[in-house]
Amino acid sequence: MKKLNIIGIRRGNLYSPNHIGNDAAIFNLTVELLKAKGCEVTEYTETEFQNISTIQADAIFNMARDFRTISKLQEVEDQGIKVINSGYGIQNCMRANMTHLMLENNIPHPQSLIVSTDEPLPDDVAFLGKSCWVKRGDSHAIHREDVTYAKNGELAESIIQEYALRGIPTAVINEHLLGDLIKFYGITGTDFFHWFYSDDLNYSKFGLEAINGKPKRMPFDESYLKNISKKASQIMKTPIYGGDCIVDDKGNIRIIDFNDWPSFAPCRNEAAPNIAQCIYDYARKD
Repeated sequence: MKKLNIIGIRRGNLYSPNHIGNDAAIFNLTVELLKAKGCEVTEYTETEFQNISTIQADAIFNMARDFRTISKLQEVEDQGIKVINSGYGIQNCMRANMTHLMLENNIPHPQSLIVSTDEPLPDDVAFLGKSCWVKRGDSHAIHREDVTYAKNGELAESIIQEYALRGIPTAVINEHLLGDLIKFYGITGTDFFHWFYSDDLNYSKFGLEAINGKPKRMPFDESYLKNISKKASQIMKTPIYGGDCIVDDKGNIRIIDFNDWPSFAPCRNEAAPNIAQCIYDYARKD
């Protein structure tokens, strides 16, 4: 059997806020496990990959987030090289794109609004009179302020004005949902799916989980969470994924965030063999 030649691209440190070590750890484990399967793995940083003139590989796996890396991944994907997660999938998970795709495809999601940061907020959107979340729409969260809780529309407007000053062109506003915050991880093509409550582990990027308070552990349909997460991953074109959802007191589940290749920190050792298998199977596929 031909040895698979696979390229792996690490995530730039700028795009791993408070999780540089965790992102590196899941990447390193994946590399080790692919090599154990007999693959030849060549590793690059995002900057190194951007400067390669000719790319020859059976497949590329990546944790990329830089716009230039994503653009290059899309180019090589269009040329026929297999890329996981797809550069198009990574772009889909940027906040405004994600929100549009969630709503368009009827994935349970908060009431949401995508706005330009250089225009005033509309005055006919009911949930803007209540507490809400303001999130940069053009990228993944890099700084703490890129996802901000606002107690009312006036505060939301001031946050959006700050985004404009930072050169962020679009913002997403989500209604604030009451309920238990749950984090989840999945890998397409495997049986792996893992979820946990926000207070189960001392695990947080920016500490925003505290806004929803201590989970009450309200009952919900776990199979439904798994199914809508799988549907979201298909729509987003991200086989290696994670996210956050809110479960309300009636057991309703709504996905509030969806990410291409998170760190899998709470379940790294269980996730890594499945990630490697997913990449291996995809690389071998005709």
